[in-house]
Amino acid sequence: MATPVKVYGPPLSTAVSRVLATLLEKDVPFQIIPVDMSKGEHKTPDYLKIQPFGQVPAFQDESISLFESRSICRYVCEKYADKGNKGLYGTNPLEKASIDQWVEAEGQSFGPPSGALVFQLAFAPRMNIPQDQGAIKQNEEKLGKVLDIYERRLGESRFLAGDEFTFADLSHLPNGDYLVNATDKGHLFTSRENVGRWWNEISARESWKKVVEMRKSS
Repeated sequence: MATPVKVYGPPLSTAVSRVLATLLEKDVPFQIIPVDMSKGEHKTPDYLKIQPFGQVPAFQDESISLFESRSICRYVCEKYADKGNKGLYGTNPLEKASIDQWVEAEGQSFGPPSGALVFQLAFAPRMNIPQDQGAIKQNEEKLGKVLDIYERRLGESRFLAGDEFTFADLSHLPNGDYLVNATDKGHLFTSRENVGRWWNEISARESWKKVVEMRKSS
């Protein structure tokens, strides 16, 4: 039996949950290694060897270490291409490029405003940090413009990279889930017909439901 890969960090982390969803889609056995950031475990010399920026996630597959969530997910899809969801990262160069362009859109256009909103609305109250209403307003406007582009795209195809669920869609789940289910900004998704349809479909996947359960129990 293959040795489970190791994922360091809490499922509550959006980046960690992106990796977990990918591993579940690919049917790759994994072990979650807790990292207590309140105790500074992410800054220890041993941890910094596998995650030089002292963040989560860190990832180990036997002798291999990786630390950026989207890169980890691509590695998992490529190494375990024949396992689980075989089309998650495409099966030819054009499919991969189509997926990658939307993953880049997620990381560069969707991620910054959605991440800022998740922090301000979902995490700041838990951490007793005052909310920045200016940042909330500004990032809500930015995210709305991004989702307008998605709305047009999703009027042309069922999913972002085509007619099959891929890593391009999966990568949006971590921030999207917090916004829809833990803030009052879910209307950004649900008020747009195509985005709402897409969101309902991708968030109902069994892999993501399992990650949500991990978040609740962590």
